[in-house]
Amino acid sequence: MLLSALIDWSRLQFAMSAMYHWIFVPLTLGMGLIMAIAETKYYRTGDDFWKKTAKFWQKIFGINFAAGIATGLILEFQFGTNWSNYSYFVGDIFGAPLAIEGMFAFFMEATFFAIMFFGWDKVSKKFHLTSTWLTIGGATLSAVWILVANAWMQYPTGMQFNPDTVRHEMVSFSQVALSPVAVTKFFHTVISSWILGSIVVMGISGYYLLRKRNKRFAIESIRLASWVGIVSAVLTVVTGHIAAGHVANYQPMKLAAMENLYEGSEKAPLSAFGIVNGDKKRADWASDKSDFAGDFNISLPSGLSILAFNNPNAYVPGIKDILQGGYTKPDGTIALSAEERIARGKIAIQALADYRAAKEQGNEAEAVAQRAILDQNFEHFGYGYFDNVEALIPNVPILYYSFRIMVGLGMLFVIVCLLPLIFIKKDREKFANMRWYAWVMIISVPLVYIASQAGWVIAELGRQPWTIQDALPVQAAVSNIAAGAVKTTFILFLVLFTLMLIAELSIMIRAIKRGPETKVVNQTNKEA
Repeated sequence: MLLSALIDWSRLQFAMSAMYHWIFVPLTLGMGLIMAIAETKYYRTGDDFWKKTAKFWQKIFGINFAAGIATGLILEFQFGTNWSNYSYFVGDIFGAPLAIEGMFAFFMEATFFAIMFFGWDKVSKKFHLTSTWLTIGGATLSAVWILVANAWMQYPTGMQFNPDTVRHEMVSFSQVALSPVAVTKFFHTVISSWILGSIVVMGISGYYLLRKRNKRFAIESIRLASWVGIVSAVLTVVTGHIAAGHVANYQPMKLAAMENLYEGSEKAPLSAFGIVNGDKKRADWASDKSDFAGDFNISLPSGLSILAFNNPNAYVPGIKDILQGGYTKPDGTIALSAEERIARGKIAIQALADYRAAKEQGNEAEAVAQRAILDQNFEHFGYGYFDNVEALIPNVPILYYSFRIMVGLGMLFVIVCLLPLIFIKKDREKFANMRWYAWVMIISVPLVYIASQAGWVIAELGRQPWTIQDALPVQAAVSNIAAGAVKTTFILFLVLFTLMLIAELSIMIRAIKRGPETKVVNQTNKEA
């Protein structure tokens, strides 16, 4: 009971910290791109309007950037405080990309951030533009290494277990940094952040249209953000489809939970929307019952087979199949049952203990024998920490609905970004007076944050109960500390992050109300 409380509070604290941090990160990446494009327009045209536009979006970027740093630092410290067993077990691998992020990428963005903010009219236009692009480049590089570390938790590779130190050790940095999951996760996450940045820019611009001020600034910003949003949406669909293939191959339980799929099949349908039967419990998934899907479901024939394997006839396993085993996996091997993997995992754990005991006693023959048993069963090592198969099932309702929220809102944002391009081309002045559409853009701002958070809920909750997929469960990764201490720090961080968010929003709202500088040189269409 005490361990369960410790795990729950540690997970809750990390989830809360990560979700607060993720409020700031995508806006940094998305708005950074838009401000850099605006300054590029100023550099190429010499139009002072674009300088004022770039400086305004840089101001919003800077406010958000500072809050993101504070939450990110606290988040990383939790690996050592709340998840020390995890840090020891895989620190040789997980720590490398985080160290690179801190020493190189963060240093780069911090250096050029100062030039970007304080170098206007002090350095050449070309050097200032370069600094702006390098600032957002540094922020993106930071995201690269964070996402490499996260992708490795989803798909561990490039490592070898050392039974003498009881640690995973890196054997190939390139396999860790360039794994297919890492590459796809980087592009999908960063590009989807561009959508968020675009929607936020459009929402702020919509506010000015409602107030009938800064019209040229608002319309040009909306046009720029709309183009970025449309291109990003197309690329996000492509990278999302590739990511779904990785999930199907490396995390089939996550895919089955996302789809509320109990029994797999060939030509598996994709659930467009349904109602999950909330009366069913985890134990029902693990037994021979197939009525979990609920009373309502709209599906697309063969859609899931296409999404997962680009083949309308492909077999996609459900939760029952994954637990019972016996089906053919994409690599051609036959899947073991969860019970068999748990049994082999316990053999591996015991073999490790016997190996270390033999080494301490100087019994090399016994050590060699136990090492062979360990190596033979190590693929299932993490499963040895479980006693029942139902613990291997993530929270199906949350994953199912989160996926549909993310995809559904993503489709909405395509329309939100596309319509202004049509309206502005037909009649700029009429568009400027479309109060209803200004409200659409404003309301889209909280919705895009919901979609962004839903994406991370799917990625992280879908991996549960693992901290490292199939290798290290949460109960083996948590620190040996009192649950009450984690509860106390959870409350402190919640209060701190909430106050930080309130302060950031207050500063940002004041900056938005003040608006961009409106005195534009050499412009015949001056705005009040």
